[in-house]
Amino acid sequence: MKKRLALIQVDVHIKDIEYNYNRVAELLHEALTTKPDIIILPETWNTGFYPSTDLIQYADQEGERTQALLSDFAKTHQVNIVGGSVAVAQDDKVYNTSYAFNRNGQMVGNYSKIHGFSPAKEEIYFTGGTEPTHFELDGISCSTVICYDIRFPELVRMAALPNTELLFVPAQWPTMRLRHWQVLNEVRAIENQLFLCAVNGCGSVGRVQSTGHSSVYDPWGTNLLEMDTAEGIASVDIDLTTVADIRSKINVFKDRRPELYKIN
Repeated sequence: MKKRLALIQVDVHIKDIEYNYNRVAELLHEALTTKPDIIILPETWNTGFYPSTDLIQYADQEGERTQALLSDFAKTHQVNIVGGSVAVAQDDKVYNTSYAFNRNGQMVGNYSKIHGFSPAKEEIYFTGGTEPTHFELDGISCSTVICYDIRFPELVRMAALPNTELLFVPAQWPTMRLRHWQVLNEVRAIENQLFLCAVNGCGSVGRVQSTGHSSVYDPWGTNLLEMDTAEGIASVDIDLTTVADIRSKINVFKDRRPELYKIN
């Protein structure tokens, strides 16, 4: 099975909600020119990534605006969307939440970032999620983790275990740790034998420069696509038969010994 992914790398403007929603809507329409099967957005594209006490003022209430935009677009254009993530206000808390929609505009995935980036005090201003997500797009088994989550192999393995073939990693990853971004995504693809689509922001996020370099890796760790640091759209075709091929040759899931793993 072959599918085309369209990655949207966005220069998000901190707290400029109207600009961000309008710009994402424009880029979604531009992405259609690549004839994608799945469109993917970066992390916290509605507010920018800035853990702060006033964040709740800018967060999407119950995720309603984001869900309406992405659901309507997916249904109208018969395209799958993995909506990166947005800051969502719910019950006086703020979550860093990713929504996925199928071609009928139905929300099939809902995941809140589990690991808050403590150097930026994210865990103070965002409430963490508690469980991974699993969903299907065009019959493909998918999952999502967000940015800092990729540093936690236990979580990524949990996301991969139910035969996941395609993992999405929306992020706002900084230039100072570009090498980590590249290596971690490559290694997670290899060790979990899946396609990994990592979509990063770009431009200035507060005082931090997001590095861009959105990328796609196959289950062998081959880099199929890597963008530069500019805002834009890039597409790539993936062949999902690669997943079954590598898992039949080197079946790490069959050879696991979870009864011996003591991780606390």
